[in-house]
Amino acid sequence: MKLPRDLYGRDLAAGLCRNWDYRQVNQVGSHIILQTETPGHHRLAVPDHKPLRIGTLNGILRDVATAKHTTREAILASL
Repeated sequence: MKLPRDLYGRDLAAGLCRNWDYRQVNQVGSHIILQTETPGHHRLAVPDHKPLRIGTLNGILRDVATAKHTTREAILASL
């Protein structure tokens, strides 16, 4: 799986809200705080950077995939 090199944090947060039932609950500095209750409680911080670093993006995708019981590829394809 090749990760995009030009994905902005704000775009990632919007995609997670639109497609994966997250909602923005707060913003602290340059970090957007997202939260979901399905299938269980999960809270996530997405840096509002331009663009996201590859390791940061990979970590966020791994965290969301674990919480939603899916694969990183499925999340990336929905963005």
